[in-house]
Amino acid sequence: MRRQQIMSMLAGLVLAAGSVLGAGPPAQAAAAGPAGERDVPPAEFGSDWHDPVTAAPPVTRPAGKSCDLTVASAQFRDFTPYRGSYAPPEGCGGNWSKVVLRLDGTVKGRQYDRLGHLAIGGVEVFRTSTPQPSPDGIAWSVEKDVTAYSDVLRRPQPVEMLIGNVVDDVHTGVIDVRVTLSFYPARGRTAPPGGVPDHVLPLDPAAPLTTPRNAERILAEVYATGSGGGCEEYWYLTVPDPAPYACKAGEGPYREVQIRVDGQLAGIAAPFPTVWTGGWSNPFLWYVIPGPRAFDVRPVQYDLTPFAALLNDGRPHRIEVSVAGVPAGQTGWSTPANLLVWQDEGRSVVTGALTRHEEGQLTNSAVYTSGSPHRLDTKGGHRLTAAGYLDTSHGRIATTVTRTVAHSSVHRWGEAENPDALKGAWTDRETVVSGRTTTRTHRTYTMDGETTLGAGDRLRTVLTLGDRAETAVLRDGRRTGWSRLDDVYEGDATYTAGVPRDQRHAVGTTAERYQFHGPRAPGGCHDRELRTVQGVLTEDRLRC
Repeated sequence: MRRQQIMSMLAGLVLAAGSVLGAGPPAQAAAAGPAGERDVPPAEFGSDWHDPVTAAPPVTRPAGKSCDLTVASAQFRDFTPYRGSYAPPEGCGGNWSKVVLRLDGTVKGRQYDRLGHLAIGGVEVFRTSTPQPSPDGIAWSVEKDVTAYSDVLRRPQPVEMLIGNVVDDVHTGVIDVRVTLSFYPARGRTAPPGGVPDHVLPLDPAAPLTTPRNAERILAEVYATGSGGGCEEYWYLTVPDPAPYACKAGEGPYREVQIRVDGQLAGIAAPFPTVWTGGWSNPFLWYVIPGPRAFDVRPVQYDLTPFAALLNDGRPHRIEVSVAGVPAGQTGWSTPANLLVWQDEGRSVVTGALTRHEEGQLTNSAVYTSGSPHRLDTKGGHRLTAAGYLDTSHGRIATTVTRTVAHSSVHRWGEAENPDALKGAWTDRETVVSGRTTTRTHRTYTMDGETTLGAGDRLRTVLTLGDRAETAVLRDGRRTGWSRLDDVYEGDATYTAGVPRDQRHAVGTTAERYQFHGPRAPGGCHDRELRTVQGVLTEDRLRC
């Protein structure tokens, strides 16, 4: 059965979920209900189930009282954005050790998963998607550390929030959300380690940008999402001609998020293969445990410090984001971006130069083999090195950024796309050498799954997702910091497609184990495992 046919069957599903949770640091969401370890799972899914939970660690908060305020409160019925205003909390100072954003939401009835964002002063500070509700209704919450946006939060700002939605006789779910910020005043040594950016500037793709002339460190962040219901929502499954598959892309599934400064390639990154709560034709996989990052769309980050000398010249510059591999003229990707700037307090103008720019050839091979099953083997990759120096008030600082991204996958499918299977891996290796400090980060994303429509129109999806990252910080060759993340999701769900809800007889098991070790983990170690059966949380185990 073709993917569009399967997805059209889902239009009639009464989709349900529970408390939405963030998928990992820096954001997470809290469960709305009890752990439910003693609950006995039913023989199949009923009309309601446990609110979603995540195995990710909570956002740590400093000791002491916080200043709390609401920045947005709205019911989303269509594509009309919420618009309001923000003002810093009174009596809470302008320097905070931490700022935590929290979204609380409710929805009931029928509804698809929807993508949403929150912008303050034109700066996107949060991007999320929503759970799909049960007839009885669900409540969820998501938290995120937004301390990095302190520059924006120190001044009154306009607020815009949108969770695009459709409400009609079939899709009845109105998404009701409230977003609050909790500010923790900095006292003594409670200021954020390493400091926060002095300026956060939104990137407008239609307008050039002028940065402060004394920048000594510049990062860009891009909230890149393939979404919107078209084939780019499943970009990792696209195939080139002449392969007989519904979702086509001229060069196959290789995607790469790129950023350019005045037309010159300045950064490359592998996009995260997010699976939303209706993904892989089977929402029963996501009712309790969402896929990694589904409710916390973390931005891709680029170190643009080698280009700081160019950007410090006081002239407007064009900084543009694009996604390589998307067919020309095809929509489906959203790439809002911000520029984070740290300034040299000792100089009003910092000069320097871009000394090295080496771009390897982007390789992309998508080889189709006809047969039973059909098969597409994809391999691609790219490498970029940029280096420069800045003459700062504390001496000449040289920075070299090297990044290598790669993708490999095997996509197999039968006639009428049944079965439909993918095994893929994405790697993103980055090394930043700044003065005497070297930071190495190795990210790996994995996906291994299959959807099959069997006898009696029983649709089964088996899927494993992985989100891994290792970081090491060295000074003069000696390790001074490190972290290790390993987030693994596993799901297996089956239901009868194309029938009324009470005849679907859905069953499913899901699990997540989230391991995070290092100084930034709570207590240096976080290891939590969750398991569900037919929507009941049967295991919630902490190992640290």
